[in-house]
Amino acid sequence: MDGYPGVTGGDSTQQQERHYYLLSELQTLVKGLPSSFQQRLSYNTLSDLALALIDGTVYEIVQGLLDIQHLTEKNLYNQRQKLHCEHQALKQDLARKHKDALQSCKSHNLVLLKANQQAELEALDVRVREEQKMMDKKIVAEMDQKVIDQQNTLEKAGVPGFYITTNPQELTMQMNLLELMLKLQQKESQSGLL
Repeated sequence: MDGYPGVTGGDSTQQQERHYYLLSELQTLVKGLPSSFQQRLSYNTLSDLALALIDGTVYEIVQGLLDIQHLTEKNLYNQRQKLHCEHQALKQDLARKHKDALQSCKSHNLVLLKANQQAELEALDVRVREEQKMMDKKIVAEMDQKVIDQQNTLEKAGVPGFYITTNPQELTMQMNLLELMLKLQQKESQSGLL
């Protein structure tokens, strides 16, 4: 036996032992998943996943993808917060403008002024809702693209179960596979195997 794909160095006995160890750990971790997902993770899939994890490269890839995702989420959150603050400032400015206008208004113009102010307030509310909606759509589109990038990267890295899809069941399966890998990585880190 020449060893396992993606594994450099070490003899085949060590690689085989590591494969069996990873497979055993994955089989144990799978028991924590809902039964509908347990049934979809065959022995061969888990064995292939264990092979992909042997040299630790996939762990590094997953960690890099997580770091990128967290930075993206933080950036998008900050953009949305900035928009929210801008909207709050616009509302405060309008309220101040309306208050000043009411104080200097002649009584015979009061009804007209209040009607104009109500129209301005409603127009601002529409603008705020539209801008928030556009921002939320942008956020969803960016996160969807991030998922596609992650799927593509993991597929190219040879991680079983990963390919580009928008099917909710397949996405959940991929999330479960990621969770398994992260738990296994954490266990190995804590026991000093990585």
